[in-house]
Amino acid sequence: MTKHYLISHENWDKVLNRAISKYHLYAPVIRENHQDYKLVEQEQDISHIIYNTAKPASPLKTFFLPVKENVVREPEGTSRIILGIPPCDLAGLEMLDTFYLEEPYVDPYYRDRRENTLLIGTDCFTAQEHCHCTTYGVSPAVEKYADIRLASHEGNMYLTVLSGKGEEFVREYIAGEARETDESRMAPVWEKSGQLKKELEERNSRLPGYERTGVLIRKSGEDIWEKYAADCVSCGACSSICPTCTCFLLIDRPEFEKVRSLDTCQHPAFERVAAGEDPLHSKSARFRNRYLCKYVWRPEKYNTLACTGCGRCIEACIARINKNELFVELNA
Repeated sequence: MTKHYLISHENWDKVLNRAISKYHLYAPVIRENHQDYKLVEQEQDISHIIYNTAKPASPLKTFFLPVKENVVREPEGTSRIILGIPPCDLAGLEMLDTFYLEEPYVDPYYRDRRENTLLIGTDCFTAQEHCHCTTYGVSPAVEKYADIRLASHEGNMYLTVLSGKGEEFVREYIAGEARETDESRMAPVWEKSGQLKKELEERNSRLPGYERTGVLIRKSGEDIWEKYAADCVSCGACSSICPTCTCFLLIDRPEFEKVRSLDTCQHPAFERVAAGEDPLHSKSARFRNRYLCKYVWRPEKYNTLACTGCGRCIEACIARINKNELFVELNA
């Protein structure tokens, strides 16, 4: 049976203060006019944590897939809490878990980080300009992949335990500070993310759904890709910041180092092989390749979402290319 808890914001801050003696705590704060995760190491930093506000600039995957790491070493085993995770990033974990944890090719470094991380997701009560999670069936409310669902409302924190790991944390840190409650007390809080869901559906009503987008991409001609790729500078920001992109290189170095470095299909020579053959030589081919991967190939192979509608790729693009405008045009 799902358990719900109510705790005052003041007592919740005390819980976090006790937790940072055991865990590395990462939580969203406002930094230089944007929201991003910060390592919370001192009691005075806890008051700067923000809740239920979309969304950290960095995707959740950065905690599990470092930009570079030596994969010939022992896993670290560091215990940590990641607080304030939006539902779009939690949905992206399905793709990452399928990719890195499915037998027989389990990645021990990814598994170690997953096992030693407590995930506290927060419902979104607000949306940014390019958020479109609901178009792809992702709710602004935390539904899965978190250990605890958390919402801040009228001076109180509302918690729902979603896993055994979350239950253990509640038992160790929260039980003496919180009181158990029922769904009727949670309803006014859940209603806020429900209202946002309706707003997002109306705002993005012209945008085709996930499966429909895959069909449109398959059927599309070259002209539209050349049109939108014309301004692309192949920087790779879109895929680097994407919560589900996982491409990487393995680089051998002296002293028996094997470095895994995140890569992106938007970089020139991404698919270049011996003798100089390169199926993605043209910029428009690389540009289209990313969307084929997101909406056609990965869902076919893994039966998961490879785009969760977070909108970060649009926000990160220095050429101001808006993939949603592209898809609306394809659907016209």
